[in-house]
Amino acid sequence: MITQADIDFYRENGYLLVKGVFSQAEVEEMRTAIEHILRRAVESKFDKNHTWDGDYLGDEDVRKLVLKGFHEVHYHHAAFTLAAAHPNMTAVLRGLIGPNVQLHHSKMLVKPPEKGAAFPLHQDYPYFPHERHTMLAASLHLDDANMENGCLCVVPGSHKQGPLPHVGRYYLDHRTYPLSISTPCPAEAGDVLFFNYLTIHGSDANRSQRPRRNVLFQYRDPLDPPTEDTHFDWGMGLMVAGENADYFNFRERIATTKRGSAI
Repeated sequence: MITQADIDFYRENGYLLVKGVFSQAEVEEMRTAIEHILRRAVESKFDKNHTWDGDYLGDEDVRKLVLKGFHEVHYHHAAFTLAAAHPNMTAVLRGLIGPNVQLHHSKMLVKPPEKGAAFPLHQDYPYFPHERHTMLAASLHLDDANMENGCLCVVPGSHKQGPLPHVGRYYLDHRTYPLSISTPCPAEAGDVLFFNYLTIHGSDANRSQRPRRNVLFQYRDPLDPPTEDTHFDWGMGLMVAGENADYFNFRERIATTKRGSAI
């Protein structure tokens, strides 16, 4: 799926768009799965809006915008389990991370037509910091995406700056890091945008009449330990390539986290 030139590009720029990772039939199955998840959520107490809070938007603007997000989608539908460990996906991951690749978590992000919320520029690092920074995101596109419907944007090479101070852990100061400094990454359904968790990224609002549905998988080298006890997900730890030589230590860390948590 990728060449050495692609790997070199990722290391230099902190991101890589890979075309046609998933077939249109696979994309359609995942679209249907998302519809089922949203329908069940509406009928339950878990139907929530996940828009960002902050001074980059006025209160009235925030109330008008919508972002649907659910973690651990591979526990909702097998289509996402198959996607997380898809041979085309793991072929890329082995090139970017190494022979051993572990799923940290998954989630879906849905920007509905005309009112899908923006994501201010940020790094994913503050949510789940790791020692060796092998963590990366694989953003699977289930719709064609461009600036009109809020495609992802990145700041090439920004991963080389290391961790940056965020506003309340969530996003970078929009006065210093406006979306205008980023590079849009338009993509087609079935494409996957891979980016390091230190790479600055974000997206504009969906102003089109089309949805923008993405499924996000976060992966890491299993020997890259977290430096903080944050972002625990009970579905973490699935090996999608190679082996987990740290399994027994990993299991103990998870057991300790679960004993100390409220879940």
